[in-house]
Amino acid sequence: MRTPLVTAIAFALAGLTTAAFAAPAADASEQLATTQLPRGVRPTHYDVSVVPHADKLVFDGKVTIAVDVLDSTPSITLNAEDMTFANVTLMPTTGKAKFAAPKVAIDAEAQTVTFIFDHAIPAGSYRLAMDYTGKIGTQANGLFAIDYDTKSDGKKRALYTQFENSDARRFIPSWDEPAYKATFTVDATVPAADMAVNNMPVASSKDLGNGLKKVTFAQTPKMSTYLLFFGVGEFDRATTMSDGVEIGVITQKGLTSQAKFTLDSGRDVLKEYNAYFGVPYPLPKLDNIASPGQSQFFAAMENWGAIYTFEYALLLDPSISTQADKQEVFNTAAHEMAHQWFGDLVTMRWWDDLWLNEGFASWLASRTTERLHPEWHTNLEAVSIREQAMTRDAVATTHPVVQKIDTVEQASQAFDEITYSKGESVIRMLEAYVGPDAWQKGVQAYIKAHAYSNTVSNDLWKEIDAAAGKPVSTIAHDFTLQPGIPLVRVDSVTCTNGSTTLKLSQGEFTRDRPDKKALAWHVPVIAKTVGGAASTTLLENGSGTLTVAGCAPVVVNAGQTGYFRTLYQPAQVKALTGTFAKLEPIDQLGVFADVWALGMGGLEPASDVLDLIKVAPLDAPPQLWDSIASDFTALDAYYQGDAKRQAVLRKYAIARLAPKFAQVGWDAKPGEEAPVAILRSSLISSLSNLGDAKVIAEARHRYESNQMPAELRKVILAAVAAHADAATWDKMHEAAKAEKSPLVKDRLYALLAQTEDEALAKRALDLSLTGEAGETNSAALISGVSRRHPELAFDFAVAHKDKVDGFVDSTSSSRYYPRLAMGSLELSTIDKLQAFAEKNIAPTSRRDAETAVATIRYRNMVRTQRLPAVDAWLKKNG
Repeated sequence: MRTPLVTAIAFALAGLTTAAFAAPAADASEQLATTQLPRGVRPTHYDVSVVPHADKLVFDGKVTIAVDVLDSTPSITLNAEDMTFANVTLMPTTGKAKFAAPKVAIDAEAQTVTFIFDHAIPAGSYRLAMDYTGKIGTQANGLFAIDYDTKSDGKKRALYTQFENSDARRFIPSWDEPAYKATFTVDATVPAADMAVNNMPVASSKDLGNGLKKVTFAQTPKMSTYLLFFGVGEFDRATTMSDGVEIGVITQKGLTSQAKFTLDSGRDVLKEYNAYFGVPYPLPKLDNIASPGQSQFFAAMENWGAIYTFEYALLLDPSISTQADKQEVFNTAAHEMAHQWFGDLVTMRWWDDLWLNEGFASWLASRTTERLHPEWHTNLEAVSIREQAMTRDAVATTHPVVQKIDTVEQASQAFDEITYSKGESVIRMLEAYVGPDAWQKGVQAYIKAHAYSNTVSNDLWKEIDAAAGKPVSTIAHDFTLQPGIPLVRVDSVTCTNGSTTLKLSQGEFTRDRPDKKALAWHVPVIAKTVGGAASTTLLENGSGTLTVAGCAPVVVNAGQTGYFRTLYQPAQVKALTGTFAKLEPIDQLGVFADVWALGMGGLEPASDVLDLIKVAPLDAPPQLWDSIASDFTALDAYYQGDAKRQAVLRKYAIARLAPKFAQVGWDAKPGEEAPVAILRSSLISSLSNLGDAKVIAEARHRYESNQMPAELRKVILAAVAAHADAATWDKMHEAAKAEKSPLVKDRLYALLAQTEDEALAKRALDLSLTGEAGETNSAALISGVSRRHPELAFDFAVAHKDKVDGFVDSTSSSRYYPRLAMGSLELSTIDKLQAFAEKNIAPTSRRDAETAVATIRYRNMVRTQRLPAVDAWLKKNG
């Protein structure tokens, strides 16, 4: 639980002293809410008027804020960034008290403005009004512009807002923190031919002449500032109805047909969520707004009633979109719609509990995808989601799910694999432990109890405990309040009278701290013999026993709902390898993932994963073959620069993957399942990366003869781009320049960064500085180069930092630069990273830089300490 006041660091950032917090909170619950603003004044309603000047990238604003002054104060402090102010007035809601125009004190570093009055403001209700001006950016912070091509009408500019986590202050002077909820009424003066969009429907529209109109939107419900949205441009809108709510999609003109799948999905998902939460969606409409471009930070944003989504995550272009794209579009929409309850209706009090938003939205989106599209078999993705979290959670720079946040930049860094993927995985484990009915009952009670207010994690655990009738919070606290991954060791397996007894012990899995003293968890464990029934236990105090029916090899973490690694004894690994083909698909994936991670971490031979790959049957789930292909690609990357040893691995990998690819084939077969279509692209990509001459030649043939079905267009182009010569690169560059569809254009430019040729990679880097690819795509070009040339990309970005800073969302620069170097195998890169961080990143915001350093060290360790076992295995089995 957080203390009632912010830390000294946060005080300093806000330019305040502890005395500023002497005023009591509005009620007892508020004493738990972190704030970087004085507590004595609270907003209840904002009337906002904006006049964007898109051509000049500035806007004019007026705001009147209804505030409650809780204790007498001579000043009012709120958040504001890059603004100027005029005509500031304060009037009581009732009575005739007058206040002279205040002194305006702007603190740019703290992102605040303070209005200082000539005498104290008594406690009471007031209306604080002002005129102000702000800036329109070119990256997704605050109000920003996106320029894009159209097929028949030249270039266009649209405006959108992005406020999470702390950028509403760029659009409205406001109490820009999640616990300061208020209602909003927005009006905007915009071109008469344009469509303006807000969280709420249009209440009125008035023609002002001179090609302008004033659009006024209905008042929002009580909500946090970061959920407000405004957009304007030459848009089209398509709608449908679901449970009495108007579902809409808004696109650039002429593209609503590409959003039909999202529109239909939104209708179905809303019904699902209304039923699941037991609280109907409370707004009259729910739009999903498609925007050209991209961000280094996010794909979509859950603004209440006005979800903002980049086109690549919302539209399905028939010329290039794939089955994987379709599934991602659905999952993204389901995630953002889940936020309409988990995040919008009920909001975390402070960014410490961000996972209450993101972990739950991720989990519910996965659950909903499984329920509404069982034909996609996405239930098997639970393992890959867990692996995303564990990769991050196994290094020293990890953090708890519920984390300590003091600054705006730390809040931005909280949007990571721990918050999303570990949060989702822990929820899946807890739901399996209490049962889905009890879990849903607890969630419904939580939503009903805290609608339109703010919470901390314990508010949820209280309701889950009550619904489950057992102390779930004990387990939840272990997995959310401390970092890391439990390691469940299977110390012995004994079969007697047709039952198998397991002796288990609990340690901790790390990738970089072999001597670390293990933390302790209460670990729900489900185990079964192959083909047998499951048994469960709660592993406490570091050890326990479990008896399961049957005497076959045992799978611990059966069903893979547990968030832990399982370390078997060598004989048990051998037994599982021998019966691998008989495991449930989800357990094949889980065992495979554990063996890979434990082998790379030095807890078992690194070659054990190759034993599993060797026995994997051709009819194993496509998702397993996808994992096999991914692991071959990962191993290949560790051999980078050592052509002789790499060639041995590549020969074996290609020989192992080729029969599966021959079975799948280049062309789709009638009636094939969705995972097969996805696997086809994965195999083409992996075989191309492994240097398979046949696959590369066929990709080139299909590119040159323009025989590229939409499902394979991206992967064929990627294979050609990776192995391109200068003439091919130039041809692909010309195609990108000529393309008029923003979604396709962005993909084509991204391909130019995927080249293996260092000279061509340098050309892609140079191209990023020209702005030719679009203001939001330049950073992506540099990131693309970093995947094959991390040192080159990092050095380039640092050398051109003044310009590159303008390509990166301001909230993500402390992550962007370190991540460019993360794939390096060179220990010398660590010194450069650390020097960059010392010079450019605040000491409190270096988590990503430290993680990049840890990752480079780990990769170098794998290269030097693990690959010899792989070499020996290949020599024996190749």
